[in-house]
Amino acid sequence: MTDAKKNGLTYADAGVDIDAGNALVDRIKPAAKRTSRSGVMSGLGGFGAMFDLKGAGYNDPILVGATDGVGTKLRIAIDTGNVDGVGIDLVAMCVNDLICQGAEPLFFLDYFATGKLELDVAARIIEGIAEGCVRSGCALIGGETAEMPGMYPEGDFDLAGFAVGAMERGATLPADVAVGDVLLGLASDGVHSNGYSLVRRVVDHSGLDWASDSPFSDGTLGAALLTPTRLYVKQALAAVRAGGVHALAHITGGGLTENIPRVLPDGMGVAIDLDTWDLPPVFKWLAEAGGIAEAEMLKTFNSGIGMVLAVDAGEADALTALLQEQGETVARLGEVTATEGVAYTGSLL
Repeated sequence: MTDAKKNGLTYADAGVDIDAGNALVDRIKPAAKRTSRSGVMSGLGGFGAMFDLKGAGYNDPILVGATDGVGTKLRIAIDTGNVDGVGIDLVAMCVNDLICQGAEPLFFLDYFATGKLELDVAARIIEGIAEGCVRSGCALIGGETAEMPGMYPEGDFDLAGFAVGAMERGATLPADVAVGDVLLGLASDGVHSNGYSLVRRVVDHSGLDWASDSPFSDGTLGAALLTPTRLYVKQALAAVRAGGVHALAHITGGGLTENIPRVLPDGMGVAIDLDTWDLPPVFKWLAEAGGIAEAEMLKTFNSGIGMVLAVDAGEADALTALLQEQGETVARLGEVTATEGVAYTGSLL
């Protein structure tokens, strides 16, 4: 029976294309399949995703969850169209946090929201997420693509990620941090995914734009600043399993100054020698172009150190060698002290 009062409007007329969403799921299924690991019980497309902890090899597991986004680094990706690496950033920001608790990342889910779904752009982003999962040994087992007309300007999108990891009961980090523990710093691959509101302000102040030649590397400035966040998962877990690691600190927003104290017992601090590593060119340029003080650099950016391990002094040399074998550039930053806070010596700039 036909209702003459019906005006014939469809969901597509309102700006939501269900067929495009289905096409995206079909396109990314091969990327998600690349991430499969022991414990995965179902693929994409269901109302939920299942994971078998016993199938992953755990006997008495504790689950650890983490969620994060990419922040205003997305603005550069959107403005340049270079969206392939932000999925790696998204995974890294979550799984690098999980390992600081001593957990192995098991699976990942993403949330991608946009005003109008552009199939190629969305697929490139999610394929980057899958690549991040492959590099960190976790499975991409689900997610949500939300097409929301009127919520985002044309071409804009937002990303969030959710990671779940596990460890055997009793293996939680930090644990047994002691005065005299050695701090091992693992080099970053650039700015990673924090401090980009300040980065963007510096670029504006410099008179450059994303298409300008990078003043500190080859290629454009936009491409250089979109270098993905380094994934430390497999390397750091190898060190943890070798023994002697008491704590890990992911150096994100707040820099070395704010993040290292998060993993220390009350009454302890650290002494860090700023001369033990070279400040990467991107940070030298940011400091100079923005007139940013050393203390502000250390409290805003990773400044070249993306992960810090507090390790038993007697195991420091062996763990340094192991991490170097895993492909890490390791700096011996200093040690844990009996004085609260972060005490710096030497010079960063």
